[in-house]
Amino acid sequence: MSKQIHVGSVAVGGGAPVSIQSMCSTPTQDVEATVAQIEALEQAGCEIIRVAVPDMDAANAVGAIKRRIHIPLVCDIHFDYKLALACAEQGADKIRINPGNIGAKERVRAVADACRERGIPIRIGVNGGSLEKDLLAKYGGVTAEALVESALSHVRLLNDCNFDDICLSVKCSNVPVNMQAYRLLHERTDYPLHLGVTEAGTPTMGVLKSAMGIGGLLCMGIGDTVRVSLTADPVEEVRAAKQILSAAGVRRFGPNLISCPTCGRTRYDMIPIAREVERRLEDCGKNITVAVMGCVVNGPGEAAAADVGIAGGKGEGLVFRRGEILYKVPEDKLVDALMEEIEKL
Repeated sequence: MSKQIHVGSVAVGGGAPVSIQSMCSTPTQDVEATVAQIEALEQAGCEIIRVAVPDMDAANAVGAIKRRIHIPLVCDIHFDYKLALACAEQGADKIRINPGNIGAKERVRAVADACRERGIPIRIGVNGGSLEKDLLAKYGGVTAEALVESALSHVRLLNDCNFDDICLSVKCSNVPVNMQAYRLLHERTDYPLHLGVTEAGTPTMGVLKSAMGIGGLLCMGIGDTVRVSLTADPVEEVRAAKQILSAAGVRRFGPNLISCPTCGRTRYDMIPIAREVERRLEDCGKNITVAVMGCVVNGPGEAAAADVGIAGGKGEGLVFRRGEILYKVPEDKLVDALMEEIEKL
């Protein structure tokens, strides 16, 4: 089991639930726009939010943002240690920085001291697109070993400053390399791991890459917090993260809809019915399994583990609960009947 850190009120690692993160796309110095986006992300289920801090104007906005939101705030900083110090002073809940990129050891120590004094953890975020040149030369490019060596070298810099409140990430856009890097880190250290596939793309392909890279690791028991990186509204990242965590069996966020792929035995218009059920379940918070099956002969049996479900025939269908048939209804009443049964659960 990994060590546990605390990002504000959210525990990360040490057996805590795998938390969902996202990152604002607004200019951080625009407090109103940033707070509005964070509120939308909170509503969607985001549990930790990160903002970019490219300059002092952004750093000086951190305190005003933090006072108006309800989830922990992470500040993402590159190169300038003074920005990290300012964010710590403004009340950041976590700092994302690579110690090796901020200059002399005295600067690293200044950041470590500021964070230690305030109980602020640091995420070391290694990215395949910004690996050190000597590691790229040593390993012949972006490899899992190069990513891990970079991360552990940054860890040593913080450890030398008597700082150990650390989270690690080793992201790249190549899913197999990404996964192997996290597997190696999992074997070599017990720091909590922040999972993600960087530059995953638009939702069409990005969700698929993230499901493989993040979900695959979660299924192996690796990972403590996740961020799905998409070229999209950050709210879509949160929705995708919830789906991935649910599919991996790590957490549940409302109903689990199962439905068969249809075949030559299907005798009703199942696809639009399944989509309608999915739409109606969007606002349902019950942790239940709902089945939409295509065959009245095998459907109830195949979906016996479902809390409730329907299976169609020609012009009509069955409503069942945990494999037991309840009653028969016309096809156009199937969805309404299913939702009525869900209300009873």
